[in-house]
Amino acid sequence: MIEFALADWDNRDDRVAVVQLLQAYAMHPMGGAEPLNDYASLNLPDAMAAMPGAFSVIGWQIEDDGDRRPVALANCFTAMSTFACQPLINIHDLYVADVARGTGAGQGILNFVESEAGKRKCCKITLEVLTGNDVALSAYERFGFEKYTMNDTSGHALFMHKKIAEPT
Repeated sequence: MIEFALADWDNRDDRVAVVQLLQAYAMHPMGGAEPLNDYASLNLPDAMAAMPGAFSVIGWQIEDDGDRRPVALANCFTAMSTFACQPLINIHDLYVADVARGTGAGQGILNFVESEAGKRKCCKITLEVLTGNDVALSAYERFGFEKYTMNDTSGHALFMHKKIAEPT
């Protein structure tokens, strides 16, 4: 069984779980296949706690003996849809550990985020996915996500970035 909960930044287990899961995601081919830098590994929980509107959802696999281990993560940020003049939630990172794939953990964590979006009176949830990540793309479409378009002639939205500087 997998239970989902908001990360409590005052709880050491939650802080460790978020960094551990994000590290596993970073090391995965769809996460870039490179470890987090030392700065991110050491500072992520405090930075998330200090960022207004930021939250993480952890999926905990509950073992038969009652022990639990982290198997899924969604790092989310509340922003605003200016067109709707309402808040939205962007899922910035979503990761399900190999051991939990095929168990419904991905759909479960999306359900939890959607519930949180309702509590925050959000108009939508956004996320980015690599075009080569067929498994995730299929899971998101099954959940109801669609490629973002304004109309039939303007094409699909693209996620772009420009790196500025790495913290030291």
